[in-house]
Amino acid sequence: MARTKEFDPDAALTRALELFWERGYEATSMTDLVEHLGIGRASLYATFGGKHELYLKALRRYQETRDPDPITLLSQPGPALPAVRALVESYVTESISDERHRGCMIANAAAELMPHDHQVAQHVETSWGALEAALTSALTRAHAQGEIAADTDPTATARFLVVFLQGVRLVGKGTMGGARLRDAADQALSLLT
Repeated sequence: MARTKEFDPDAALTRALELFWERGYEATSMTDLVEHLGIGRASLYATFGGKHELYLKALRRYQETRDPDPITLLSQPGPALPAVRALVESYVTESISDERHRGCMIANAAAELMPHDHQVAQHVETSWGALEAALTSALTRAHAQGEIAADTDPTATARFLVVFLQGVRLVGKGTMGGARLRDAADQALSLLT
């Protein structure tokens, strides 16, 4: 007779996400996970696979649950440029207010594990690609609605913003980045006028 799980796998995945986000992949051991999740090693392996599989599931969970969701924010009907500005502002505000200086789990994964971990690289590229596509779509709408200059290239501008926003996440991990991030955001947004 099979034993029933004595823990909630969904809650355990959320706790694993928090630990990986706080410490990173390499600095989180299986012992750390067992202790933090409060489940046995065998149960952890049986439910999630090894550490790497659990990390990939945590990355996926992060992508699915981050707030605000940039794709939802950028695809709202109406003027597009205010949504792009709101997205930039949300990245800056979140980075400044992150008292634990965790940054973005996707950016952290890129810095720690790319390019040698192809599965993580795929998650990161998927995330960045989705953000780029949403920004390109919003900027194309802004272009068509006359919200941005006629000579603005929506695709190139979207790519710039993806790179800029990932830089915001990285600089936001520092303790003195508030003014730096606000000034940089003002400069980035000045390209959209």
